[in-house]
Amino acid sequence: MEGNLTYLSSGGGFEDVLEDYTSLTPNTSAAYDYMDFYTDLDINCGLGHIPAFASTFFPVLYSLLFVTGLVGNALVIWILTLRKVKAVADMYLLNLAISDLLFVFSLPFLVQYSIVSQWTFGNAMCKIISSAYFIGFYSSAFFITILSIDRYLAIVQSVHALQIRTPAHGLLTSLLLWALAILAATPDLVFFQAMNENNWTKCVPHYPGSDNGWKIFSNFEVNILGWLIPAAILTFCYHSILKNLPKCHTHNKYKAMKLVFIVVIVFFLFWTPLNVTLFLNSLRYMYILDDCHTSQRLDLAMELAEAFSFIHCCLNPFIYAFVGQKFKKQLHEAFSRYTRFLSACKGGFDGHSLEKHSSLHTKSSQLSFAGTAF
Repeated sequence: MEGNLTYLSSGGGFEDVLEDYTSLTPNTSAAYDYMDFYTDLDINCGLGHIPAFASTFFPVLYSLLFVTGLVGNALVIWILTLRKVKAVADMYLLNLAISDLLFVFSLPFLVQYSIVSQWTFGNAMCKIISSAYFIGFYSSAFFITILSIDRYLAIVQSVHALQIRTPAHGLLTSLLLWALAILAATPDLVFFQAMNENNWTKCVPHYPGSDNGWKIFSNFEVNILGWLIPAAILTFCYHSILKNLPKCHTHNKYKAMKLVFIVVIVFFLFWTPLNVTLFLNSLRYMYILDDCHTSQRLDLAMELAEAFSFIHCCLNPFIYAFVGQKFKKQLHEAFSRYTRFLSACKGGFDGHSLEKHSSLHTKSSQLSFAGTAF
């Protein structure tokens, strides 16, 4: 299957070595031949066929993740917008939801790419989708990291952080992170293009030169910016938070510790397999891993690790929002208010019903987190 993060960022090892398209149809698995990769070794390394279930499994999985990620992150944006974002943490949370939405919007294109095994949206959309994909990927990792830093400042450096954790600083930090994410994704905007080979169109990076330098750089960029740096910061922040939580005399101390463990475990669980396979793939480009059997397993591992990592963009709303008691309460109140509003509309011209709803709504508006009358 083509079109994944590993495929997009590093070429997945596919686009430079795909030899024979003549026997392929949109409903068949591709046969990948690494004859070019092993030219120096004079070895014909036929990798055989990607498992047949991938042509149906991955499109179904990506479709489910698209719906789940779209609904979950849209709800986060809706609730945060209703309560008028002012806190720095809420600002970062809003940007994280936008990042995940940007990431999620590329999934329908990957679904189509997985089914027909070629790109049908043109060169401009190839550049737009690939760059938007990576902007969402990097910005999501960045805002998870800045949320961890914010929590570290709020708990461990609470006194000194009063002048730092302001809306103005939060807005400036958010803009800088978006700029960094766009900068990190610039190579994808420059190098990605729709290329026609043997009547099959692919959306792949076309790097200058004949060596694998850009591919290795692309893999290491994902490893360092998307995992290594965030993982180091997450580990430091939450280790410091856990050390200081026992000193906090609050009833919610253990709930906070539980949330901390969920954040760290989920981040490592869903992103570590992909980054390990990307690193191993870099070793392959450097001819350190150069046997056929390893290449076969590595390509399959890249497919599975990529699909596994996509799940994380759907879990962020639950980790950072739905687990929180305050957010769940506000979500319930928001739905309750809209339910009462729709009930009033359904009542039509029933004066008694409208009068009763007005009384209830007036009371609930006084408790509303948004302070908006319906």
